[in-house]
Amino acid sequence: MEHPSIIWPADHAQWRPDRMGKGTIFESPRLLVGLNCFEPGQFHALHAHSKMDKVYQVVEGEGVVLLDGRELPIKAGELVVAPEGVPHGIRNTGGGRLLVLAILAPAP
Repeated sequence: MEHPSIIWPADHAQWRPDRMGKGTIFESPRLLVGLNCFEPGQFHALHAHSKMDKVYQVVEGEGVVLLDGRELPIKAGELVVAPEGVPHGIRNTGGGRLLVLAILAPAP
């Protein structure tokens, strides 16, 4: 993908029947913008990052975010911040697809 440009995240979704689909929309030494694609029932296991913050922006669908020992409902239009070292993950608990931007800084 050429940058700078206008990006429609759904145009870059990589849906997989067996597990969460994952792709990179933009990467530099300072920032990574990824796209996580969840079919119903799929999840991204609880994990944490060292020396990196993460922002999830829900593009479409609904589910739950696992954040520091809590399960919080999420839906399209909402944003979640997982600072360095805070355990986080996502699960699609809805009946449709869940599409989430994952923004990491600095890039891994």
